[in-house]
Amino acid sequence: MRCSVVRPRDEDVMFLMRRPSGATIERFLDESRALPLSYEPIGLAQSDRPGLDEALVAIGCGREAFERARAALMAWRQFELGWVELFPRNASVEVGTVVAVLIRHLGFWSLNGCRVVYGVGKRDPGSRGDRFGYAYGALTNHAEAGEELFEVFYNPESDEVMYRIRATSRPQAALARLGQPVVRLLQARFRRDSVEAMRRATSRAGRPRATTSR
Repeated sequence: MRCSVVRPRDEDVMFLMRRPSGATIERFLDESRALPLSYEPIGLAQSDRPGLDEALVAIGCGREAFERARAALMAWRQFELGWVELFPRNASVEVGTVVAVLIRHLGFWSLNGCRVVYGVGKRDPGSRGDRFGYAYGALTNHAEAGEELFEVFYNPESDEVMYRIRATSRPQAALARLGQPVVRLLQARFRRDSVEAMRRATSRAGRPRATTSR
């Protein structure tokens, strides 16, 4: 499977020396909704293409834990990391939803636009499905081009609840290309921290908060 890329202009990618204001984030979101994806075809994170990054970790046990994990993904709690944030806070996970990922790097910040491109499994609480998740794709105002899939599933044989991240990306902005070794370290850190965030959210003490659709 070949991946074609729409290369963004560097001025479309937002790097900042300080944390952006709420108004700046809202303006970025408004502008992002009209932008195309930075890659094709959709579905790369589900493929077996070489270079795919993956984390697959047990985060709980039992059907109730799976329901909490599913609710956590619907609330985007895998982004509650401190150094990474997702906007709007109450974003839907429906296909077509546009979100902004705010990242604090080494001394600066970046805003990156993404769009939910597909879902997997069943989202309804209490359904008998054993898998739930969704993927988002980078827009042309993202420093990277690619797709990331987040999913949880329940294995009735082992009683384990598993959390998986699958991602494929390549640098697009000039700063991302120059700092690719640092970018790769940040991507690995995101996977580790995201696993811990989902473990917290899936535990009985960390029940996910309710969300509303935009």
